[in-house]
Amino acid sequence: MTKEKEEHREDPMQIDSNRVPTGSLLTDYLRIYYGKFFPYTDMFKWLAYGNDGKHPGCDSSYFGRREFSFTIKSDRDEVYLRFQSFFNASEMETSIKAKCPTKIDIGAVYTVDPAKRHAYAQSGFNPIERELVFDIDISDYDDVRYCCSGADTCLNCWPLMTIAIKVIDTALREDFGFSHILWVYSGRRGVHCWVCDSRARRLSKEQRSAIADYFHVYKGGENSLKKVTFAGPLHPFLARAYTDVLKNEFEKWVSTQKLFEHEERFHKILQLIPDESVVSELAEKWQGNSVRWEHLKHMLQSGSKKTQGLRRCIEEIVFSYTYPRLDIQVTKGMNHLLKAPFCVHPGTGRICIPIDPKKCEEFDPTSVPTVAQLIEELNANASIGADNYVEKTSLAASVHLFRTCFLEPLIKTCKDELENAYNTKIQQTKDSLNW
Repeated sequence: MTKEKEEHREDPMQIDSNRVPTGSLLTDYLRIYYGKFFPYTDMFKWLAYGNDGKHPGCDSSYFGRREFSFTIKSDRDEVYLRFQSFFNASEMETSIKAKCPTKIDIGAVYTVDPAKRHAYAQSGFNPIERELVFDIDISDYDDVRYCCSGADTCLNCWPLMTIAIKVIDTALREDFGFSHILWVYSGRRGVHCWVCDSRARRLSKEQRSAIADYFHVYKGGENSLKKVTFAGPLHPFLARAYTDVLKNEFEKWVSTQKLFEHEERFHKILQLIPDESVVSELAEKWQGNSVRWEHLKHMLQSGSKKTQGLRRCIEEIVFSYTYPRLDIQVTKGMNHLLKAPFCVHPGTGRICIPIDPKKCEEFDPTSVPTVAQLIEELNANASIGADNYVEKTSLAASVHLFRTCFLEPLIKTCKDELENAYNTKIQQTKDSLNW
């Protein structure tokens, strides 16, 4: 038996997998998690984008110019360490294990090493690459969900995140031509999207803003009652989203949230109809009527009611309740930080695992592995080898998904791009010499 296995057998930690660790217990759990589970090599391969020193066309400084940020909590305070940087995977692993951050955020790639930014003039330190990212929190839907609020989620309201993944992922692939897209569960109340194509990483701030505006339908301030308005025919992207996703999902939402079974809830929907005579007529007919949604659709879509002001009313209601609500500032900026995949959420203990967009409707946030659960599984398999910790736990499927569906296709594309760029440069050099 190896020394490492003996040490593991001698000091099994007593685990309550239903308990969310805090304080020093969280630190102890994180020390084990970062020591045995966190996929350092995979994270390095991802964020290096082929610049691993194995090809003559590599940029050996690339990974070292990426900003990482650590959040470190104690019982009394919280410390944020920004502009952390690492030359390679080994440096990153050593630092994370030493600091045991409660959260790891990933930032942009800068012109110079972020840790040495003070050695350069302000104009010499700028972000030059950043994944196109999207941040969607279910708490932004609190005005249309009645089962939960704030950071709380359940299987009745989680479909809002499934809808967001379906709508945005389809548009990114079909409308913008992106291929390498990573969806990640935030650990509690939302999802994050990383678009990692080289073309996406090199978008300017103006281009990112244009893409954010493309998706931005839900508008208006807190005091604005109506936040979705369509003056004319739907844009093809919105028409596709409505037909393929939103229309059917809203029908389910009506049932799970009981939108037409409680007066205060269906009156909220009536307020989205601009014609007071129609509202009054509906309110009167709905007394004692249990098929209110079907009645509303029939009334607004009938020939006599198809006025210009009501033409898009059904679509506006559906979009108001189900269309993705983005934090567009996160998408527009290059220097916004976003939580790294495979972090442990300190509030829930859940791992921020990838989500397969092709099977996103199968994702269950309540069954996501927790750090306590992983350690319990580790103790139950104390005889496994040092290289196989993940394989015998419930994290294995998520790491496999990350590697096979996202990382491997991405790295192949990156290697091909490096090779093509290198060959082009060599040919240009030959041409200049021949001239």
